[in-house]
Parts: sequence; C-alpha cells; structure tokens
Amino acid sequence: MEKIIIPEQMLPSDGRFGSGPSKIRSKQIDVLCAAGRSLMGTSHRQQPVKNLVASIKSGLSQLFELPEGYEIALGNGGATAFWDIACACLINRKAAFGVYGSFSKKFASSAQSAPFLDEPAIYSVEPGSYCLPEPTEEADAYCWAHNETSTGVMTPVKRIEGVDEDALMLIDATSAAGAAEVDIDQTDAYYFSPQKAFGSDGGLWIAVLSPRAIARAKAIESTADLPGARRWVPPFLSLTAAVENSRKNQTLNTPAIATLILMDEQIKQLNANGGLKASAARCAQSAQTVYDWAENCSYAQPFVQDKAARSTVVVTVDIDDSISANAILSVLRDNGIVDISGYRKLGRNQLRVGVFPSVEPDDVKALTNCIDYAVEKIKAAN
Repeated sequence: MEKIIIPEQMLPSDGRFGSGPSKIRSKQIDVLCAAGRSLMGTSHRQQPVKNLVASIKSGLSQLFELPEGYEIALGNGGATAFWDIACACLINRKAAFGVYGSFSKKFASSAQSAPFLDEPAIYSVEPGSYCLPEPTEEADAYCWAHNETSTGVMTPVKRIEGVDEDALMLIDATSAAGAAEVDIDQTDAYYFSPQKAFGSDGGLWIAVLSPRAIARAKAIESTADLPGARRWVPPFLSLTAAVENSRKNQTLNTPAIATLILMDEQIKQLNANGGLKASAARCAQSAQTVYDWAENCSYAQPFVQDKAARSTVVVTVDIDDSISANAILSVLRDNGIVDISGYRKLGRNQLRVGVFPSVEPDDVKALTNCIDYAVEKIKAAN
C-alpha cells in the first residue's frame, strides 16, 4: 500500500499516546538538562540528590494527602520488583488476589511460586471486567490493581469488608497513581512506577505505606533472620531496608538520577495545577473523548462494556475484523503518532490509548480524527 500522509493540520501537537512509557513533557526535559549538569554523575548519598528525593516524597505526600503515619518509600526495580518485595515482606502466610488481566495475574503468580507462602486464593474473571478478592480464611493480604493496564479496566480501591482486621490491602497503582483519585486510607501499600502518569523513566518503585504495612515487614524480616527460618529475605528485597533508607532520603542501591529529576518535576506540575483531583478530571475528559468516538464509530467499540469499569487513563478500543488494527498503527506511526497498539498478550484487533496527565485533551481529539482519516484511506486502497 502506498504511504498514506495525514494532513499536517490534522495531526496532534505531540504524537505520543503510550500506556507506559508515556509522554514526557518538554519542560521536564529542560529541567533534566539543567539539573543534569549538577546532579547526574554525583553520589546519591550526598545532600543534593538527597534533597531531590526529599522533594519527591514531600510532593507525593501533598498529592495523595497522606494520612497520619503513612510514609513514602522508594527503591530500584520497578513495580515488578515490588511484587517480590510484597511476597517476601508483606504477605505473612496467605494472600487473596483479584485477577483480571496480565499484570494482576503476574503478582498472583509471584505469590504462587514463593515456597514459604501458602497457595494463594485467586478470584478471576475474563479480561474486560474485574473482580476484587473476596474474604478468605487465613488470608492476611488482599491484592489487586487499581487500573489493569493491559485491558483498560479500573477498579474500586476500598478495604475488603468482613476480613481479619490485621489484613493488609496491597494495591498495584502503576498506571493509576497520579491520574486517578484514591483514598489512601483504604490501602496499606499503594505502589507504582514512575513511567506512566509521572512522565518519567522506569526502573524505580514507589510505595505509599501504612504504619501496619511497615510493622508487618519489620516483624516478618526479624523472624526470617532466625536460625532455621523457612523464609529468606534477600537484602535487595528488604522493605525494612527500603523504608530506613527512604527516611534518610536515599535508596538502598544507586538510583537513576534522571528518573528522579523527571519525576520530581512532574509531581510539582501536578500539584501546581490542582493536585490529584484536577489531574484525574483531565484524564477522565480525554478518556471520554475516545469512548464517545468509539461508541459512535461504525468500525470501533469500547472493549470494556461496563461503563463503570472503564479506565480513565488507559482506553481500549476494539476494531472491526474487516480492518486491521496493525494497518492503522502503521499509518499512524508513519505520521508520527505512536504507541497505541493493544496489549500483545491479549491478542485482540485493538487499539490502546494512554491518556495520562501530560497528554493534551485536544491532541486526543486530533488522534481520533487521524484514526478516521487513516481508516478511510486504508479502505480506499483496498
């Protein structure tokens, strides 16, 4: 097929709509360039970088309106590493999981493979909907994702009723944190990576921890050190060590300074523009633009049928089988619009659009117009 050129006046001002890594604003790059001359290539144990970490912690405390006693901890490895940290340091014996997509499944799989934990209780549904874990005998941790990035499903964040009062609520917030409202008091670990709403690079995990979560980790790790203990907590996965280092405004291991710089600038931007409420409203506006377009489009429809379960940060749209989503993606990429492919393991003829806070709502509208233009030309060529 001959290359299709979308008229320049139709194109969005920025063609990045990825679900992670997501768009990084030009202002963040400018700040990175300026700060990079003084911070990058310096020790993370010294005051300048520790001040940067302190700024991130303070900004997140403001953004999430942290309840009394809650703390921000951070470390290397991304949210994937935090799953192993949770298995090692937060799940005492048994966990219950809500599984409704690739990422919620991966955490459950980590718990299944941990030899010192009992077989987890897994409550699952097909992709496109969700289920929360149910009260489970002997479960001391309940785990699910605020936003399932692979399918575009968003779930409530609330303490599961009728469970042991000491049970922890562990919420994967990787693609929701900073872009969706949340009552942190309903969680014990609200953890995420910075490459989504925080417009940064990956490789870092951040967790908002309740006093009970911190106490649980300390108790588990103290018994793991005893002779004959069934559990081993590798130093890299020690949540207690991460908390202790975070209190000193540093990480256990050397972090990527550029990631910290980018994230700090984005947190400042979010707080200056109205905080979490305003950020969530902006994302919801952009998401609704895509849903409205899909519902009124002859060749597309929202993948998530239940409107209450539709994500306001990652929008999934099924494309009619008569049109190849890959053909649409190819045309868009040729015109500088990137990263709206469906999640590969889901295997659907689908588009997936990240509408994080850095994405301009007007650009989202332009994207839908460009998709229509591309489809029209593809049909004409065939």
